[in-house]
Amino acid sequence: MISPSNHGGVAGTAESENAPRADALGRLIAPLARVGPRSFPPGFVWGVATAAPQIEGGAWEGGKGPSIWDTFCRLPGKVHNGDTLDVACDHYHRFEDDFTLMAALGVKNYRMSIAWPRIFPSGRGPRNQQGIDFYNRLIDAAQARGITPWVTMFHWDLPQRLENEGGWRTRAVVDAFAVYADTIVLAYGDRVKNWISLNEISCFTEQAYGGDEKAPGVRESQAVVNQTYHHALLCHGHGVRAVREHGGRGARVGLSDNAAVMIPVSETPADIAAARAGFVAENARVIDAIYRGRYHPDYLARAGADAPVHTEKDFELISLPADFLGLNIYTGRFVRANAAGNPETVPFTENYPRADSPWLWLAPRALYWGTRHVHEIYGEKSVFITENGAGYNETPAADGEVLDLNRVEYARSCLQELDRAIVDGVPVHGYFLWSFMDNFEWQDGYNRRFGIVHVDFVSQKRTPKLSARWFSQVITEHRLV
Repeated sequence: MISPSNHGGVAGTAESENAPRADALGRLIAPLARVGPRSFPPGFVWGVATAAPQIEGGAWEGGKGPSIWDTFCRLPGKVHNGDTLDVACDHYHRFEDDFTLMAALGVKNYRMSIAWPRIFPSGRGPRNQQGIDFYNRLIDAAQARGITPWVTMFHWDLPQRLENEGGWRTRAVVDAFAVYADTIVLAYGDRVKNWISLNEISCFTEQAYGGDEKAPGVRESQAVVNQTYHHALLCHGHGVRAVREHGGRGARVGLSDNAAVMIPVSETPADIAAARAGFVAENARVIDAIYRGRYHPDYLARAGADAPVHTEKDFELISLPADFLGLNIYTGRFVRANAAGNPETVPFTENYPRADSPWLWLAPRALYWGTRHVHEIYGEKSVFITENGAGYNETPAADGEVLDLNRVEYARSCLQELDRAIVDGVPVHGYFLWSFMDNFEWQDGYNRRFGIVHVDFVSQKRTPKLSARWFSQVITEHRLV
């Protein structure tokens, strides 16, 4: 601030003249103060996430049966460089050291998944005690280091035997999943109190049976694709039911969904209304169905003869109340209201920033609008970001360090938007960064790295990146840094 003496007047006069100027400056910087370093709410959960098929390896050990991804990655041209899940990050043998590193970084919450074919090698029938024992050891090792497990029941690794029998196309998969869910909640529910039923339904249904991006990589009719969605929703219902019946005191359960997030181009009433309408329409097959206990009439009208076969009783299971909704948000779509007031997508320009993963346009505002939409439209009172991150083709420097400033800045921008949502009253209760370490990135193999810990897939050496140090400080200080 300029000294009064610089104006050649007495102190009293200078203060009087500068008062309006100071008020204007205060109004200018007030919005900036809100997005500066501030503490997140008490009890806010910070964590990292992985998935069993992407990190475990040991694909043919301990009695595990083959998954559809074990099969898919062996089909020529399906996965970059012909990479497989056979070894991955070798977490199957190295989980003790991985948890020690996790704890050293200050991580207290870890979202993991259980491999269905490690528990039931054929998807149903005799259970594999070696697999059950493995996760007992793994869960105990995490908790011994002060790390709370958040367990996803299904993260895409359907047992190949079930796929041979029809997979998600058939209702039989629902019955098999019900037994599987009961089994793992009974086995681990004395220690695991945070459960996630399924991860990203659209990826293992539409992208797997309506295209060749995800295993099993077949192209079925739209009617079949819609039916796979319905069977997945029934499995979500069984996941909730299993936790209610066997989870014990304090157990909670929710879904992790990669909802299509609509971001209003301008935060005007018209564009916001268009974004809300677009959000409902784009997520009618999953989120709207779960919260409303029926399929949206507009969705059924669009589907016509391709609508899934279902009964009202199905929705008694599908719409069982969960305890939270997990959102996996990486990107979003910008929309505006057209002349008729309907949502119109504004396409990304070629030079709009994105990660090395070609689908990952960097749109941090998606975290604000995604969480706000589910709260305002469906009344959800507990939202967790169960995945958020960015994939790059990273090469360590000569000294082995990975200075991933791009990841740090993107994550920080996303957390600023999450902070904004919390300030605006959205009940966001936690954030899990994807991923703890570089891993098998599905059809991209080991070419796309999402981890905050670098993995040398030959030596299996782990090296924390710049982002790991930064996120560790965020966790420790419970605020943006």
